[in-house]
Amino acid sequence: MQELIAKAHTLLEALPYIQKFSGATFVVKYGGSFMDSPDPAVRQSVARDIVFLEAVEINPVVVHGGGKAITRAMEQSGRHADFIQGQRVTDAATAQIVDEVLSRQINPEVVATINSLGGMAAGFAGPDIFQCRKLWLTDADHPERKIDVGYVGEVIGVNTAPLRDCLQKGITPVISPTARGADGQIYNCNADVAAAQLAVALQAERLVFMSDVPGLLRDPQDAATLITHLPVSEVPALKSAGVVAKGMIPKVDSAVAAIQAGVEKVSFVDGRVPHAVLLEIFTDAGVGTMVVR
Repeated sequence: MQELIAKAHTLLEALPYIQKFSGATFVVKYGGSFMDSPDPAVRQSVARDIVFLEAVEINPVVVHGGGKAITRAMEQSGRHADFIQGQRVTDAATAQIVDEVLSRQINPEVVATINSLGGMAAGFAGPDIFQCRKLWLTDADHPERKIDVGYVGEVIGVNTAPLRDCLQKGITPVISPTARGADGQIYNCNADVAAAQLAVALQAERLVFMSDVPGLLRDPQDAATLITHLPVSEVPALKSAGVVAKGMIPKVDSAVAAIQAGVEKVSFVDGRVPHAVLLEIFTDAGVGTMVVR
């Protein structure tokens, strides 16, 4: 009986959030090594969360990653993966491999998993949704110099029409993070930046980044240093202190840009935690870092 009562309390805790977010649009960036887990339960955990959001009349939109799968595909084709400042160096052949893996392998798998659990999802190749410009990196030692990493793009435009059509029908769009440039070429894009631009374009209430870390940590080696609440005004100081570094830089920058453009809240959660999305959204405590205005 006590176990049943505890379950009722959990439902009651979630109720005000379900009521508040009914009809809202949530963008979920789905990435991390848990996507490659050999355990089907781990791979399905995020999909179950998406199906739950659909069931309570929240409109989820998913942008997925797939970096490890891309690297494996490159190695199988005899190509070596090189990174500069966290960006994959992408020539024309690599861009084709990236799009093949993301849009035609991983994307259909994510869609099929959601649908197999009773949800309704539709897949979109990134170049049909995202427009981008070529990304040039700045040489840290010589700021006047620009580094060319090939067909790597920065998302600057979103074709929202087919996505809004899906949402009106109760269908979850699932999008790969590649984009088309003004030159007609396909570019590899940072999924965090793509998800943030998507959240802004759709006027989403929430943006959730899922990865392999608990959130933003003051000490990367100590999970107890999790920053649970982060106002955007504190970000510059955290960058200067080196707390926001490496792979967290594009995530945090994207979060700040999204909030400044009208997204209410942005969360960083650990996708390895079962049902991390639901715990972050529907509980009082949450499980990750929440970035707010």
